[in-house]
Amino acid sequence: MPLLLGPFVRCRLSATLLALWLVLSGFTCTGGSEHAATATLPAAFSDLLPHFLVEPEDEYIVKNKPVTLTCRSTPATQIYFKCNGEWVHQDDHLIERTVDPATALPVMQVTIEITRQQVEKIFGLDEYWCQCVAWSTTGTQKSQKAYIRIAYLRKNFEEEPQGKEVALDQEVLLRCHPPEGVPQAEVEWQRNEDVIDPASDPNFVITPDHNLVIKKARLADTGNYTCVAKNIVARRKSTSAAILVYVNGGWSTWTTWSSCSAVCGRGWQKRSRSCTNPTPLNGGTSCEGQNVQKSACVATCPVDGGWSEWSKWSACGADCSMWRSRECTQPSPGTGGKDCQGLDLQSLNCTSEQCPQTVSGAEDVALYVGMVAVALCLTLLLIVVVLVYRRKKEGLDADVADSSILTTGFQPMGIKPSKPENSHLLTIQPDLTTTTTSYQGTLRSRHDATGKFSMTNGPLLDPLPNGSHTLHNGKLNSDAAAEFVSRLSTQSYFKTLPRDVANTSYGTFNFLGGRLTIPNTGISLLIPPEAIPRGKIYEIYLTVQRKEDLRLPVAGCQTLLSPIVSCGPPGVVLSRPVILSMDHCFDACLDNWAVRLKKQNYEGAWEDVLLMGEELVSDPYYCQLEAETCRLFSEQLGTFALVGESLHMGAAKRLRLVLFSDAYCSTLEYNIRVYCMDDTQDVFKEVMQMERQLGGRLIDEPHVLLFKDSYHNLRLSIHDMPQAHWRSKLLAGYQEIPFYHIWNGSQRYLHCTFTLERLSLSTCELTCQLCVWQVEGEGQSFSLDFNIAKDTRALDSEFLLMDSNATALAGPSAFQIPYLIRQKICSSLDAPCPNGADWRMLAQRLKLERHMSFFASKASPTSVILDLWEAQHFHSGNINQLATVMADIGKQEAMIFLVSDGEC
Repeated sequence: MPLLLGPFVRCRLSATLLALWLVLSGFTCTGGSEHAATATLPAAFSDLLPHFLVEPEDEYIVKNKPVTLTCRSTPATQIYFKCNGEWVHQDDHLIERTVDPATALPVMQVTIEITRQQVEKIFGLDEYWCQCVAWSTTGTQKSQKAYIRIAYLRKNFEEEPQGKEVALDQEVLLRCHPPEGVPQAEVEWQRNEDVIDPASDPNFVITPDHNLVIKKARLADTGNYTCVAKNIVARRKSTSAAILVYVNGGWSTWTTWSSCSAVCGRGWQKRSRSCTNPTPLNGGTSCEGQNVQKSACVATCPVDGGWSEWSKWSACGADCSMWRSRECTQPSPGTGGKDCQGLDLQSLNCTSEQCPQTVSGAEDVALYVGMVAVALCLTLLLIVVVLVYRRKKEGLDADVADSSILTTGFQPMGIKPSKPENSHLLTIQPDLTTTTTSYQGTLRSRHDATGKFSMTNGPLLDPLPNGSHTLHNGKLNSDAAAEFVSRLSTQSYFKTLPRDVANTSYGTFNFLGGRLTIPNTGISLLIPPEAIPRGKIYEIYLTVQRKEDLRLPVAGCQTLLSPIVSCGPPGVVLSRPVILSMDHCFDACLDNWAVRLKKQNYEGAWEDVLLMGEELVSDPYYCQLEAETCRLFSEQLGTFALVGESLHMGAAKRLRLVLFSDAYCSTLEYNIRVYCMDDTQDVFKEVMQMERQLGGRLIDEPHVLLFKDSYHNLRLSIHDMPQAHWRSKLLAGYQEIPFYHIWNGSQRYLHCTFTLERLSLSTCELTCQLCVWQVEGEGQSFSLDFNIAKDTRALDSEFLLMDSNATALAGPSAFQIPYLIRQKICSSLDAPCPNGADWRMLAQRLKLERHMSFFASKASPTSVILDLWEAQHFHSGNINQLATVMADIGKQEAMIFLVSDGEC
């Protein structure tokens, strides 16, 4: 059998030598010493090989604690441990001997301890291992290898979970790669410090590679998620990952339509929905789209009942009375209208065969005679009135029209017009021999002062102080202008016009036509040639009304979209339409709007005379709508305005945002005024004039903001001021202008003032951000950066784009196209051409084909097209471009634009 020679040598000896070696080596069987590693087996078990009852297992050294390895075998005479190929010294073994009671075989158990230092000595080699070897008289057996490792768990995770925002019902994946460790770390997940158990909540899944999957995110799944790694050494936690489950808003169903806003006639109704299905939570997006819808409606008007005619009297009854009746059927009361008031049956005493006979008395005869006399008197009176009227009519001048004459026939019934102070002028024939109606130069297009008309005796109003009515460049001196407006304001048709010379233009015109312009307002009146009948001379005015002077009633969701413009005198006879140009402030999309042209009648009431997009060529009014301007063809003069009604929330008005500040600042306070006005030139001009009087200055270029019909207010706020030098004196974080104040368009000068305070008088630099936006809508921002001390300029006038042209131009100087050339073009293009080279092609080349039916309804379509071209291109028109269009059409008449002065 194999034996040990010394602790490390193995050989085979006889039984005698074995006993001798054991004695010499210190092993003995006497006395039953517990330190003896060998034993003599009974003869009955001498032929059995040892087998292991317990074999050493893998162990981990935690920190500095040693581990114990155990080996138990039966039957065995000796057991030794071998670690990493080397025998463990016998002094390191702890041996126990017992006898198995079931088999009576001897059992030997040996244990050893392995320390951390022993394992660390072989660092870098193979893993540290141990196994035991058992001997019996028959042979040896080896146990399995047990590996001893030093246990650890590093602190840093190789991959930690990351927080995220997820939508409701969305799948969520949180990744986790635990720190390196021996033994490998186990992973668990926690939500808000509570352990997640996928067995109890199947919505969670932990994958084999330690990731956490949330199948469908719920609101309850919002929280802080932590990955926890642990082994026998330590327990590590990752940083928490915040999971926010948000809910995107959803619309509820629409409510039923509200009742019509109008009790009678056209109105509007609305319905609404809310963003509550579901309500947005945890930063989820709000619902897209409109929460309110509006629709036009027509309410059936209540009809009050009306009596029919009385029936004929019945025959006289036995009670000496007769009857007649009527019914409440003309009309019958309906939709809540009132019933007829009064009796539906009348009785009257009478004579009949059953009653005493009565004879007509003298009273009846007197009654009949009186009635005949009254009829004769009325007839004679009517004849006298007719004769007087004819005589007065014959005395009027047929060739010269005074403003007061033209409007006398339009006075309201029952109101006697006041007699003008110089009533003799109504019958004075003009001295046409002294009236200057000639013009200087040729008919070539020009804009200099030498081509203006001078009509000294044209107007039939009171003479000016110098006894002359000569018109120079369409303007009189300020005293004459004020007197003109004063005299006009005494006329009955001019009662509503303000005495504002700056916003009024006037001139004297004949059949050659002309143009009136109110500078810097975008408002002009083009009077085409032949619009005024030959032999007539009209004094015409053009004015823009202030909104507070002439209130235009708007109802429901209607809004004023243009200035209120008056031209007159009303009632003048025109042979062809004039063109009134004025700005508007809506998005020019008729799909979003129902836009109506309103005109004030002679009684002062406003009437709808045109619906944009539904013009009829037979109407006296027609509109050409452009991006920012409306061109109105009108055969009547009067007071006009555009009023719009939004059809849905997409409708938008253009607002012009303008910033002003104090030009001089000598105190700690500093004011910034933000005007929010309709984007029309006339309002901008008014604000600039008012700020010039206040001494303000413009501090940034105007911006345009689309203000939608969404019922949301306009909000203004100021940000990013240097807190060390400036502070706002406003208590609230922002200011608001109510929606309806802006939407109805009748209020002027809407603005907010931001009062700032500098902490020191030496502070002059101001930088800030000013934001203007519609709640839940679009916005504009102004970045301000300027020196309030150095920049002390007064209000800049460069933004006014000062119009240096005359306010009134009469005759050829008012037009780009000379009069004779215009006549040649019309005669060339009015006649239909088989290949289409006529006025229709001219309209197409000028992009006016939308109005073909309107042009075709006129006696000279070409002249109306040229009128519109003149109205559009007075300041910027290039007559050579028009000549090029004519050449493209194929007309030789294009060369007439190049004729000399002598030819004209």
